[in-house]
Amino acid sequence: MIQKSFLLLSTVLLLFSCSESSRSEDIYVNDIIELNAAISNASPGDEIIMTNNDWTDVEIRFVGYGTEQRPITLKAETPGKVLINGKSDLKLGGEYLIVDGLYFTDGMSPSNAVIEFAINQDTVANHSKVTNCVILDFNKGQRNQTDLWVLFKGRHNELTHSYIAGKANRGPTVRVDLEGNKNIKNYHKITNNHFGPRPPKGGPSAETIQLGNSYTSMAPSYTLVANNLFDRCNGEVEIISSKTNFNEFRNNVFYKSEGSLVTRHGNYCTVDGNYFIGDSNSEQIGGVRLIGTGHWVTNNYFYNLKGKVFRSPLAVMNGIPKSPLNRYIQVTDVVVAYNSWINCISPWQFGVGSNTDQKDVLPASEIRSERPIRTLVANNLIFNRKRDEPSIVAHDSLDGIIFKSNIINSQGITFQHDSILKQAEFSLTELDDNIFIPAEDLSEFERFSGFEFDLISKDLFGNSRAENNSVGAIAGEPEEKINIMDDSQYGPFWYSTKPADERNAQSHLVSSSDELQNAIKAAAYSDTIILKAERYALKSTLKIDKKLTIRSADIDNKATIQYLGEAGAPAFEMNPKGELSLIAVILEGNGENYAFAPLKENMSSLYNLNIKDSEIFNFDYVLKGFKHSFAEYIKIRSTTIQNCKNGLELSAEDDDRGDYNAENVIIADCTFSNISKNVIDYYRGGYDESTVGGNLTVTNSTFTQSGSQEENGILIDTYGIINVNITGNTFRNNNVRLVARLWGAKNNTHSDNMIENSGKLIVEENLPLKLMY
Repeated sequence: MIQKSFLLLSTVLLLFSCSESSRSEDIYVNDIIELNAAISNASPGDEIIMTNNDWTDVEIRFVGYGTEQRPITLKAETPGKVLINGKSDLKLGGEYLIVDGLYFTDGMSPSNAVIEFAINQDTVANHSKVTNCVILDFNKGQRNQTDLWVLFKGRHNELTHSYIAGKANRGPTVRVDLEGNKNIKNYHKITNNHFGPRPPKGGPSAETIQLGNSYTSMAPSYTLVANNLFDRCNGEVEIISSKTNFNEFRNNVFYKSEGSLVTRHGNYCTVDGNYFIGDSNSEQIGGVRLIGTGHWVTNNYFYNLKGKVFRSPLAVMNGIPKSPLNRYIQVTDVVVAYNSWINCISPWQFGVGSNTDQKDVLPASEIRSERPIRTLVANNLIFNRKRDEPSIVAHDSLDGIIFKSNIINSQGITFQHDSILKQAEFSLTELDDNIFIPAEDLSEFERFSGFEFDLISKDLFGNSRAENNSVGAIAGEPEEKINIMDDSQYGPFWYSTKPADERNAQSHLVSSSDELQNAIKAAAYSDTIILKAERYALKSTLKIDKKLTIRSADIDNKATIQYLGEAGAPAFEMNPKGELSLIAVILEGNGENYAFAPLKENMSSLYNLNIKDSEIFNFDYVLKGFKHSFAEYIKIRSTTIQNCKNGLELSAEDDDRGDYNAENVIIADCTFSNISKNVIDYYRGGYDESTVGGNLTVTNSTFTQSGSQEENGILIDTYGIINVNITGNTFRNNNVRLVARLWGAKNNTHSDNMIENSGKLIVEENLPLKLMY
C-alpha cells in the first residue's frame, strides 16, 4: 500500500514538473527586431505579443511549429491598437499558428499579398488561423497593380471573424491557390467574416473571393465559405468565383452587392442556405450563376433582385463545345431545389450567354451553344407582388432541364414558359427586415422527391424538413429571432462598422482666390465651400482629395472661376477618394488646359464628379481620363459646355483587357456646343462577358456644331460599353458621320432623338472585339 502511494505521488510530481517545464510564455515585443527574435525562439504554446503602437514598414515572417493543443500565437497587446502601416505584409509558414487582433491600415503590401499562408514555395502554413483582424484600404499605389489581401496556400487554414474592406486595385480580395500537391484537398475555412464595401474596379479581376484559377480548376479544394457577410461588394460581376471542385458556400449574406456567386470553373459545389438581398435602386445585383457539373443549389433566399442576364437571380449558362479550361463548361447534372425568389425580376434565366448570333465575328472556340442538360429544378417558390416581366427567360431551348413541383403566386397574368410553374394563391408575411415567409401553410403542395433529396434535411432556418416540409427555402418559422445584419455575427469583436457620431458638415465662405485655395486644403470631409465673390482667378490646380461641394452663394448670379494654369494642367485635380460636387459655377479655361482630370499616376482608388447648373467653356478637355484612373460616377446635369476642343475623354484603357475609365456616366438636360472633337469618348475593349460594365445615359440634352474635327467621325463614341441609353436629345448641325454607333447585341438603346444635319445614329449587332484569351 505504501509502495502504491509513493508511486502515485511520484507520478503526480513528475506530471507537475513536466507541466511546469512546458508552460507557455508571453513574450512582449516592441519592434521588428524583437519580433523576429521572438519568432525564431518560439516554442509550442508561446504567445508573442506585439505592443500597442504603429508598426511601420514591417515585413513579418511568422515561421513556427506549434501543435494542435499548443499553437504558437502572434497577437496584438490590445486588438485594434497594433496598427500595421506603410509598406508592410505578413507571411506565415509552419504548423498550428494563430494571428490575432492586427489592424492593417494606411499602407500597402510590398509583395503579392498583405497576408499569405506561405513564406515561399517550399514553406507553407498548415492548420493555421488569422482571426479578429482588420484590413482596410490597404491598396497598392495604382489601380492596375495586382495583389491579394489574403492568399491561402497549404492545408487546413482559416480566415475568421475579420473585417476586410476598401480594396480598389486589381486582384481578388481573398484567393485560394491550389498549385502543387501541398495546396490541393486543402479544406480551408473562410467563416464569420465581414467583407465590407469594395468599390467597382471597372474591369475584371476584382472578385471578393476567388477559389483557385482556371488552370487548377479540376483539382479538389474542399474549401468552406460560411456565415460571412458580403456588404456592398461591388468590385465586379463575380463576388465569389469558384474555380475548383467540391467547395461549399453556406449561410452567407450577400447584401446589396453588385455581382453574383459564380461557379465559374470546377464542379460539385454546394450552395446552401444563403441570403441574397437586393436594392430597388440597382439593376446590377445578382444571385447565383452556374457553370459546370454536379452543383447543388438548395435552401437559398433571393429578395428584391433586379439583375439581368449574367447578374440574374438564377443564371444557368450555356457552355462552349469542348471548352478549354478558362472558358465555359456545359452545365450538367445540376440540382436547384427548395429555394425562394421574392420580388425578383425574371428570376430564372436559362441558356445565359448564348451567342450563336455572333458566329460571324467570333471564333468557334467562343460560341456558347451547349445548352444545360440533365439539370433538375424542383420544389422552388417564386413570389412577385407585380408581374410585369416573365418569370422565366429562355435564351436557348429548355429541352435539357427538368422542372418538378415549382410554384408561383398567381397574379392573373400568363407568360411563355409559365406552364412550367404551378400557379398558386398565397401571400407573405414579414418576419424581419428583408425577410418574408409564406403566410399560409404550403405543405399541401406536392413535392418532388429526387435522388438524394433526403439529404436536404433542413430548411433555411435550420428547421427539420422531415417534420413539416414545404416548397421553397422556408418550411417553418425559426425557433429564435433572426437578424442577418447583426454585426456581432461577423468580423472582429473590437471593430465597429457603424459610423461614429458624424460631425456636422461645415460651410466655408470665400471671397478671394487665396481663400478658395486655403479653404479646399483645410476643409473636412463633406464640407461646402461657398463662393461669395463674382470672380476668382487661379494659376494653380485645385486638389480634390475628399468629398467637397463648391457652389456659388447666389445660384442666380453664378461665380466665375477663371483658370489660368499651364497647358495640360487641370483646374480640378481629382485624387484618390476625391469627390467633387460643383454647383452653379462658371468655369473658364484658356483653351489649352483641362477643366477636370485625375492624377496621371498613383490613382490608388476611384474618384467621383458631380456637376450641376454650371457653365464650362474654353478648355482643351472638359474631362481628361488617364490610364488606370477610374470614376464610379460622372454626373453632369443642367449644364452648358461650349467652345472646348474635347469633351469627356474616357478612352485611356486601350489594352483591350476589359478595363474602362468610369462605371456610370450620366448626362441630363445639358447643352453642348462648339466641341471640336468627341463630345463623349467612352471605351471598353476586349471580348469577355465577366467584364459586364460601362453605363452611359444621355437624356434631354442638345448638341450643336460639334465633332467636326473628330477623326473617326463619331460624336458620342461608346465602343464596347455594355449599357447605353440615348433618349430625348436634339442633335443639330453637327458635322459628323455618326451621332453614335450602338451595340445592338447588348443593352444599348435609343429613342425620341431629333437629328438634323448631324449624320446618323446606327445600331451594329455584332461589334468586333479583340479576344482577351
